[in-house]
Amino acid sequence: MNDRNETPLERDDRNFSELLQELRVIQTGVQILFAFLLTLAFTPRFPGLDAVQRGTYMATLLLAVLAAVLFTAPAALHRALFRRGAKRKIVDVSSRLAAAGLAVLALALTGAVLLVADVVLGRGAGVAIGAGALLVCGVTWLGLPWLLRRRGAFGQADAPRGTDDER
Repeated sequence: MNDRNETPLERDDRNFSELLQELRVIQTGVQILFAFLLTLAFTPRFPGLDAVQRGTYMATLLLAVLAAVLFTAPAALHRALFRRGAKRKIVDVSSRLAAAGLAVLALALTGAVLLVADVVLGRGAGVAIGAGALLVCGVTWLGLPWLLRRRGAFGQADAPRGTDDER
């Protein structure tokens, strides 16, 4: 038992449900990014892209696909291992897949911003703005949680250090 008075299985169920809810929020953004990228290839201006812009486009499109795969993998994993007593493993692996998906999503967002800024403002501005986008993702998704953990900025209701809720 823990502070929530739940069994390990109940905790696993709750952790998986919370993870799936997080993924639902993220997946919508990934779908919008992917749809945006798919439509770009069919715009009148697309044939005018140079080799670097086309390379950026393809890399970004593939990163968006990989992000979508990583964010949907927990549902597929759950379905494949349903009723096999593997909930703990599903939660652990799904959490790692989501973390990898966030890293890939940061790169996909950076690529999309880089491409658009390059086309609209030029290569130098595109690289600078793309780097800024990557920095914002890194600061908010990695830096902020690290800072909060370091400062111990948690309330009484938050899970104590080392619990499964941190996975």
